[in-house]
Amino acid sequence: MSRRCEITGVGPMVGHNVSHSNIKTKRRFMPNLASVSLQSDALGQSFSLRITNAALRTLDSKGGLDPVLLKAKDELLSAKALKIKRQLKAKMAETAAA
Repeated sequence: MSRRCEITGVGPMVGHNVSHSNIKTKRRFMPNLASVSLQSDALGQSFSLRITNAALRTLDSKGGLDPVLLKAKDELLSAKALKIKRQLKAKMAETAAA
């Protein structure tokens, strides 16, 4: 399982530990991932995703999973999130046609 957010695509970053004597050693900054179950209003079902806590706050402010996925770029989404996005678009097209 990769350490990457399924919605924002945030992954581990690299940097330095800097000692008092200014010696730099490599380190990794891991994203703060949480396994959450998110409800899709349009599809009427819940999905289990592994996202960062920052993305979870974004979901709360933007109004849920559906608006965030529809605005997200396809390159940043995981395969699971991309599948949900395709289902959302199909459902929106179906309701618009009816």
